[in-house]
Amino acid sequence: MRDPNRLNNFYDTMKNIHKKSFPDWRFGQLMSNFFGWLYSEKKIDLFFPEEDKMIEYFKEFANDTSPSYREN
Repeated sequence: MRDPNRLNNFYDTMKNIHKKSFPDWRFGQLMSNFFGWLYSEKKIDLFFPEEDKMIEYFKEFANDTSPSYREN
């Protein structure tokens, strides 16, 4: 079984990017746009990436999509 504590950093990172880069987007809107970008731009099925890789993609999406994204 995977360590459930791995999710803490994952969701904290997602939350911070959402608040800073897409504060006006609803959660469903954010996920729909991200998953569409993931498939169309990266040719990746969202079912397979582990959380660490998904966060890398999410940061790349924010960088490509949001003029206010700044990775810390």
